[in-house]
Amino acid sequence: MTETLLLLVAGLVVIAASTVVGPRLGVAAPLLLVAVGVGASFLPALDSVEIDPELILAGVLPPLLYSSAVSMPAMNFRREFGAISGLSVLLVVASSLLLGLFFSLALPDLGFAWGVALGAIVSPTDAVATSIVKQTSVSRRVVAMLDGESLLNDATALVLLRTAIVATAASFSFWGAVGSFAYSVVVAVVIGLVVGAVNLAVRRRLTDPTVNTVISFAVPFLASVPAGAVGASGLVAAVVAGLVTGVRGPRELSPQSRLSDGQNWRTVELVLEGAVFLTMGLQIRSIVIAVEQDHAGLAPALLIAVGALVLTVLVRAAYVAPLLRVLAARARHAESMRPRVRDMHERISTSEGTQESFAEMNRGRRTPSPRALDQFARRVTQGLADIEYFRAQPLGWRDGTAVVWAGMRGAVTVAAAQTLPDDTPQRPVLVLIAYAVAALSLLVQGGTIGPLLRRIAAPVDEEAAHRQTESERRRLVVLLRDTAATVPGGEAVRDAARRIGERPEQDAGQDAGQDADADLDDDARRARIDAAVRHTLAVLAAQRAALLDARDAGTFDADVLAESLADLDASEIAIRLRGRVPHEPTTSRRGRPEQPPHDPKVTDS
Repeated sequence: MTETLLLLVAGLVVIAASTVVGPRLGVAAPLLLVAVGVGASFLPALDSVEIDPELILAGVLPPLLYSSAVSMPAMNFRREFGAISGLSVLLVVASSLLLGLFFSLALPDLGFAWGVALGAIVSPTDAVATSIVKQTSVSRRVVAMLDGESLLNDATALVLLRTAIVATAASFSFWGAVGSFAYSVVVAVVIGLVVGAVNLAVRRRLTDPTVNTVISFAVPFLASVPAGAVGASGLVAAVVAGLVTGVRGPRELSPQSRLSDGQNWRTVELVLEGAVFLTMGLQIRSIVIAVEQDHAGLAPALLIAVGALVLTVLVRAAYVAPLLRVLAARARHAESMRPRVRDMHERISTSEGTQESFAEMNRGRRTPSPRALDQFARRVTQGLADIEYFRAQPLGWRDGTAVVWAGMRGAVTVAAAQTLPDDTPQRPVLVLIAYAVAALSLLVQGGTIGPLLRRIAAPVDEEAAHRQTESERRRLVVLLRDTAATVPGGEAVRDAARRIGERPEQDAGQDAGQDADADLDDDARRARIDAAVRHTLAVLAAQRAALLDARDAGTFDADVLAESLADLDASEIAIRLRGRVPHEPTTSRRGRPEQPPHDPKVTDS
């Protein structure tokens, strides 16, 4: 028991040290962890480490994917969903089939189905690339595409892996495999939606951020376990639950709960990913020994891994090139629709104009309800914002190069390789090939992508970019100011503040009672301070709802919006940390703040 605890502590220390030291040495932290694991495997106590594949598949991957889904920027994910879905589904399927053919030819006794299984293992890309790409001047559209791809293609690859393994045990049916794939995904999506909604419904009623975070740790398993029990993809269910939580969470959960979630989930993510690479290194020695005993040697397996990596890059390039042309054609079509959409957007500023535009689009076939008109107005606003987004950030060959070369393999490939059944033909060889592809990908692509992108990056007008960002911030300031003016009670609160000697611009959470007028008793002073706090919280809630509406419509830059939301959260947390909150403004089911009750001690003063 003591030895196990010491190993766990040592593992945590190594993971933390590699994360800090790796970038300083110019080495990716995952590669450093693999190297440490290989070195540790020569210790007598660690020379025969075995990891249960189900622990990786059911215990490590669901929380990793859930965490990534929660942090996915909803607006950019929606805009790039067409490209993301193609990269994470079509490209994975195509790569798996072509790699399956390659592996079946390179390993004659393997068979096509097992070749496809290995192809599915090495097909998904890893999120390691995104952190490197973000340090360059590459388009934010590329970052969004890589983020989304690394999130969704894991689930696609593992569903395909399971389908291929099933196909090896019985006569293969193409339509049967397609049906199994569709069932696995559709049922998992439904389960993920339900779990995500129930998760928010429960957690929004809890006020303790610590308890909230503890429950969040259970959510990926509450989605993945039932999905797996009915033959669906637990990973898809975990991803969908994470997306629901990430999109709706800012409307449903308190800033304290979301801050606690973010900090704790980043720690969980670091530990789990680090553990995967560390155990990968620990197992390489035993796998190499098994390959030497059961196969002609290491050289053929490593040569096959090199060929597989080259093939993945070529297939990816062959897919991305036409994808860019399709995206460019869609952008041109959107540009042609811009005058009409802009005209509609100008007309929906009035109710009459909204009705006219709605009738024009629907050819007057039905009388719209107020809700239908509201939804139509939001779609028009969203459509115009999307057109401006694609117009401002066209994708060129540099972006295509970044998408191709950033397609690195990593933790999912390593984890999936360990889930191969024990009776898999030439299992040690297949696992070694998967490990080698992941390691070579991180070494070659991860070590060169930064310099490559900096070399081919288009010149950037830093001053123009700064002006654009400042313009976005000024627009947001106007939105926040106008929103604050719509919350009733502000004049009364400012008047009450003046009566007790508190400056209007003073933070509502500060104790202003020290400067109170002597003619006011303690109860009246506390009531006015409490009213100021309630009003400030109501303003922050209204501003947050306005920002989230703007996020959904896409009318502001995603990064600037995230900064403003973080500022609002920090302001609310600061108020709550300074002292008691007399009445917390509740949140309606639509995510809009309900106004605080009328306080005669304030408004009648």
